Amino acid sequence: ARSIRLGIEIPQEYARYVAKKGSVSLDGVSLTVNEVSGNTFEINIIPHTADVTIIGGYKKGTVVNVEVDLLARYLERLLAQDTDGISMDFLKANGYA
Repeated sequence: ARSIRLGIEIPQEYARYVAKKGSVSLDGVSLTVNEVSGNTFEINIIPHTADVTIIGGYKKGTVVNVEVDLLARYLERLLAQDTDGISMDFLKANGYA
């Protein structure tokens, strides 16, 4: 059996939290992001996941609950506070961004 590839469109303000190989949760199911383009990302669903979750019933246009990567949100908050000298330049220089 083959995997199912799904494209999910999210509001632009949340797109910055989604990264290739990062995590998202769709209707409570934690998944890995395969591709990202603008405010759309793609995931692959294996047949077992489709069989035992609500995801198997998704159709084009289905509205889903998306939870973005918690680490990305923590990182953004840390950068906003910048209390320890951590900046985007620091993260880039050290391979984290």
